[in-house]
Amino acid sequence: MPHAFPAAAAPVHYRIDPSALHERLYRITLTIQAPAAAQELSLPVWIPGSYLVREFSKNLQRLRAHQGGQPVALAQLDKCRWRADCTPQQPLTLEYEVAAYDNSVRTAWLDPARGFFNGTSLCLRVHGREHEPHDIEVLQPPARPDWQLATGLDALHTDGAGFGSYRARDYDELVDGPVEMGAFWSAEFRAAGVPHRLVVAGAAPSFDGARLVQDVQRLCEETIALWHGPDGRPPFERYVFLLNAVGDGYGGLEHRNSTALICSRRDLPRQGEAQPGEGYQTLLGLFAHEYFHAWCVKRLRPAELERYDYGRENYTQLLWFFEGFTSYYDDLLLRRAGLVDHASYLRILTKTINQVLQTPGRQVQSVAEASFDAWVKFYRQDENTPNSTVSYYSKGALVGLCLDLALRREGKTHLDEVLRAVWQRTGGGPLSEAQLRTVLQERSGRDWAPELDAWVHGTGELPLAELLEAHGIALRPQASQLAQRLGLRVAEAEGSVRVKVVLRGGAAEQAGFMAGDEWLAIETPEGGAWRLQRLDELPLYAGGARQLTAWVARDQRVLRLALVLPDGDATGDTVSLEVSDAQAAAAWLGAA
Repeated sequence: MPHAFPAAAAPVHYRIDPSALHERLYRITLTIQAPAAAQELSLPVWIPGSYLVREFSKNLQRLRAHQGGQPVALAQLDKCRWRADCTPQQPLTLEYEVAAYDNSVRTAWLDPARGFFNGTSLCLRVHGREHEPHDIEVLQPPARPDWQLATGLDALHTDGAGFGSYRARDYDELVDGPVEMGAFWSAEFRAAGVPHRLVVAGAAPSFDGARLVQDVQRLCEETIALWHGPDGRPPFERYVFLLNAVGDGYGGLEHRNSTALICSRRDLPRQGEAQPGEGYQTLLGLFAHEYFHAWCVKRLRPAELERYDYGRENYTQLLWFFEGFTSYYDDLLLRRAGLVDHASYLRILTKTINQVLQTPGRQVQSVAEASFDAWVKFYRQDENTPNSTVSYYSKGALVGLCLDLALRREGKTHLDEVLRAVWQRTGGGPLSEAQLRTVLQERSGRDWAPELDAWVHGTGELPLAELLEAHGIALRPQASQLAQRLGLRVAEAEGSVRVKVVLRGGAAEQAGFMAGDEWLAIETPEGGAWRLQRLDELPLYAGGARQLTAWVARDQRVLRLALVLPDGDATGDTVSLEVSDAQAAAAWLGAA
């Protein structure tokens, strides 16, 4: 059941007016019932779940304060903090505007077709009152009587469309409940007896809502069973999926009893479509990922993030577990729910493995270091990122895979049981790596320090082939694509080949290619020169030659680079997976 709240006004109250649709402005009125004499306020610089300082205060404008009808002086203390010099214990009102131009899951958006916001973008934090109840009232834009509102926050007084007042137990809960507004599609279902709501904005007329509801319900039930057993219930009383369908986009952000998602419109299931494509499988994986986070990172979270500091970076070395293991299970849950077959699941897993193998940075940075460096590296990628870093999502998923398969091979437990034991040990609360290691030892009967030290804190290769083979899956080396063999990542458009990344140790680096180069042409030893409009034209013009001259444009100069073409043999950075023992594979993946 929703929280029971007294009818009295909360100590902190926000009034959100989204009526300035064309101006793209939210107008906010914040009332503090009993402020301090020098009341400090701040707007978060980041949103939990997205580990980058995004400076939300850049969108705040026209901040002013008054008390008893009289202006109150405001002093700005830094980029995101203010102090109101007011009379204590008398209601203080602040008014301000927030520009809403970011159509992502992280901040705020407003236009005549749709509104969306996270509290971290709109709601100033009242220092000293963070642990008290907060009310938020959202008005319906007069110009859009057809709009509805959806959120995971607890309703206090709302109309049939969802507009009105909501109450949160504290500031953390307030900013953990994103709000979606618009003339959206909506449906409800139950998983383990708990109500779930699925909201989709921006869908095309061909959208098959019934198919999406059916598949997401199966994912939810499978996830709840993983954490709590077949008769278990989730740690929330209701859950809301907020999906925004756009022309091109993908992503999600988790919350305690909701998630905000974005996808490409073409990836939604379509009416009359017998078998949706890979884009729909990817979308279902996104649903599974963010739903899994309701347990793993929103409740069970890094000990360092037990209390969020909204004014600075919050460091942890455990994102390999919280994001990586979630990434392992999001794909595996598709298989367990019967939404993909063995072959499809192995294709998804192959993509993850190849992504890691084709990242030279895996030999430079451990996945624990990648977790800690998320604030300055993962979310700030550049041309050198693949050479210096590894993804705690993808390599973390492979660590989860290796741990699960190693546990299963020894026969005493598996990763599902370890996660359930961790949940019970912590009460679904903060987790340290030491606690994880202790639970692993208790469940399996031995110390896993050698594996975790190597896989998590080292930069060596993971024993993927050995562990997969023990579970009926053969890992076979394959010839890499041309760009990978060259050590390049390129962008092709309008007859131009531009270098985006030069991978460490590859033929392109040895030849002197640089990110930003435009590859114009090649010259063969016989003296023929050929304009290069697509990378796959290279073998056509090179013929049997191994040594070429590449013409590139760099800073308006044309340079000639000596390039030695690698052969097409398997190099170990590209693999494929296939079932070699159906019975052994079924023990891990389930019946085919």
